[in-house]
Amino acid sequence: MQPLPITAYTAVSALGRGLAPALRALRSEQGGLRPCDFEDAELATWIGRVEGLEAHPLDGRLASYDCRNNRLARLGLETDGFAERVREAAGRYGPERVGLFLGTSTAGIRETERLIRDHGDGPPPDSYHYRESHNLFSLADFAARYLGLAGPAFVISTACSSSAKVFAAAHRHLRAGVCDAAVVGGVDSLCLTTLYGFNALELVSASPCRPWDRDREGLSIGEGAAFALLDPQGGARGGAALLGYGESSDGYHISTPHPEGRGARAAMAAALERAELGPAEVDYVNLHGTATPSNDASEDRAVADLFPEGVACSSTKGWTGHTLGAAGAMEAVFALLAVEEGFAPGTLNLEDPDPALTVALLRHGRAAPVAAAMSNSFGFGGSNCSLVFGRQP
Repeated sequence: MQPLPITAYTAVSALGRGLAPALRALRSEQGGLRPCDFEDAELATWIGRVEGLEAHPLDGRLASYDCRNNRLARLGLETDGFAERVREAAGRYGPERVGLFLGTSTAGIRETERLIRDHGDGPPPDSYHYRESHNLFSLADFAARYLGLAGPAFVISTACSSSAKVFAAAHRHLRAGVCDAAVVGGVDSLCLTTLYGFNALELVSASPCRPWDRDREGLSIGEGAAFALLDPQGGARGGAALLGYGESSDGYHISTPHPEGRGARAAMAAALERAELGPAEVDYVNLHGTATPSNDASEDRAVADLFPEGVACSSTKGWTGHTLGAAGAMEAVFALLAVEEGFAPGTLNLEDPDPALTVALLRHGRAAPVAAAMSNSFGFGGSNCSLVFGRQP
């Protein structure tokens, strides 16, 4: 595929609002995880929480869309001037020619949790709007209305690969001529369903998550929003670009990856093939790296097999927590920062590397040219996606 220019991108997470605080945190090795203080949650774990969402409800014409997830989406869209860049693109191409492809895993399910808590089996109050909050499409519907877009719009929900797969979906729509530019991204917010659900699976860590550590015990759940603008006619020469993507679905198990990482390897190999790159041409891999015993082991085998000469790798989930449906877009932003800033982040909270894992894991960040960076996102049910980023020729 031809490199697809990325003319704007941004992220909001527990690290703060925008690219600058994220980059500062990655360089200074200061994470954003905190002991769980989310409403109604009584779990001994750590979370990546975005400050200020509770105090800023949606109002006016979009009041019915008010929920934690859409508040987080708005915050992300208004960060780093992203919404303005999208509206400029809509002005050039027409609102109907800008596509919108977003990922989430739970959307506004927190509103339904509150409904059940406060009203039980009784009728919902007029203030509850299922279509505009809990419904998965709520995210794209809200974002399209907020940005004034009228092009194709949909939401992908394939667990942790959701907002990585949107890059692939957008490329296919652009290549088919359905739209001239595309907004991609992911938003996922904290809720009890994920906190208690992962706890029931015994996948939640009681301490900040430690990817690739000998004593890793599970993940830390976070929330976040990340967006990028793909514009085939935009971008400066040498600017950031999507070089390739690969998808696979191994269907090995509903919640456990294939022990040999077959689906993960297939996705990475397809991304390299589409980018027309060999393994030796990749300078950095942002691992899915959830810090669960089976996930890290599976991904380690897949990466070691595809990159026999080694490649610098790290997991950034120790900074943000696992943002689930937003993780693909969030870590795509970190990969883009690696390319544009010449900085590969380390792996936060790693104390004692697991001797059974063999990839060249970066314990600390390092400044070095990154011509091509890969970002991995591997979801429940074997839904896998790998992205490769670099620069336009």
